[in-house]
Amino acid sequence: MEKKLRVGVLGATGMVGQRFISLLENHPWYEVTTVAASPRSAGKTYEEAVGDRWKMSTPMPEGVKKLVVMNVNEVEKVASTVDFVFSAVDMTKDEIRAIEEAYARAETPVVSNNSAHRWTPDVPMVVPELNPEHFEVIHFQRKRLNTTRGFIAVKPNCSIQSYTPALSAWREFEPYEVVATTYQAISGAGKTFKDWPEMEGNIIPYIGGEEEKSEQEPLRIWGHIEGGIIVKAKEPVITCQCIRVPVLNGHTAAVFVKFRKSSTKEQLIEKLVQFKGLPQELSLPSAPKQFIQYLEDSDRPQVTLDVDFEHGMGISIGRLREDTVYDWKFVGLSHNTVRGAAGGAVLCAELLTKQGFITAK
Repeated sequence: MEKKLRVGVLGATGMVGQRFISLLENHPWYEVTTVAASPRSAGKTYEEAVGDRWKMSTPMPEGVKKLVVMNVNEVEKVASTVDFVFSAVDMTKDEIRAIEEAYARAETPVVSNNSAHRWTPDVPMVVPELNPEHFEVIHFQRKRLNTTRGFIAVKPNCSIQSYTPALSAWREFEPYEVVATTYQAISGAGKTFKDWPEMEGNIIPYIGGEEEKSEQEPLRIWGHIEGGIIVKAKEPVITCQCIRVPVLNGHTAAVFVKFRKSSTKEQLIEKLVQFKGLPQELSLPSAPKQFIQYLEDSDRPQVTLDVDFEHGMGISIGRLREDTVYDWKFVGLSHNTVRGAAGGAVLCAELLTKQGFITAK
C-alpha cells in the first residue's frame, strides 16, 4: 500500500481502545491519526486522558501520546479526519447503534468491536477465516443507509472464538448438538486485577448476556445472505454456560459435540490443523499463518503457555477425545482481547481493505 490509510479509534481510552492503539503501532497499512472518546477526555492529549489507566503490557506508542482526543459525539468533525474508524465506545446499546450509524452515514466505514449491531440484519458479523462472504451484505446496507463509502461491520463476541473455529473446521461431519462451558478472563470485562482485586482466587458463575451470545452468534456466522439480509443457520443447537475466572487474558472452553456423520480422531485433528481461510491465502498483515493448532499433551491448552499463539491471533485446541454421552469433547483457548476483540476487528478491516470496501477518502 503506497500511502497508509488514516484510522480513527472511537472509545480510544478504554481497554479495547488501548488494544487497538497497541496493535496498530507500526501497522503496514494503517496509521492512527485520530483518537476520540467521551467529552470528559476531549481536549486532552491521549497520554493525559489515559493517565495511569494504561492497561497494556507494552508501553503506550509514542505516536499517539500527543494526539489531542476528540469528542466522539462530534461525528462530522471526527469523520473528516479519517478514512475509517474502529469502534470500541462504552455506551448503551441504543447509543452505540446511533453513533455507529451516524459515522457510517458520514461516509466513514465503521469496524466495530461492540455488540450493538451484531443482529442488525444487513450488518455483517465476521470471523474472516469463517464467513468472509458475509461482507457482501454491505452492498445492501449501503442502499439502506444511502451511502457510497459508509457502512458498519462487526466482529462477534470474544467467548465464541475458542470453539466456533473448531466446529467450522468440522462442518462436513455435521455437528448438530453442542454443550459448551466458557471460562472467561477478566479483561473481557475491561478489568485488570488492580481494578478488580476481588476476582483473585475467585470464580463468578455469571456474565450478563454472555450465554445468549455464545449460543446464538455462531449460528449467525454459519448463516447465509438471503434477500439482502443475513439469515442465521438452524444448527447446531448450542447450550452454554459462561463463567468468569481469575485469569487476565484468555477464554477457555470445554465443549461436547454430537455429529451426524462419524469421524476418527485423526480426521478431526487433520481438519483442524489444515483449516485456513482468506486471511491466510491473502497473507493479510494480522493473519496467523497457522489459524488452529492442535496440542497433543493432555494438559494443554494452558493460558500461560498458549494464549499468545500466533501473537494472540491463533486458536489452540486440545484434549480431543470420545465421550460417553456425546460423540466427542475438546478444550479450546483463544486470546479474548486480541483475536476476540481488537485483533479480530483489525483483521476484518484488512480483508475489507483488500476487497475494496475500505478505501482512502
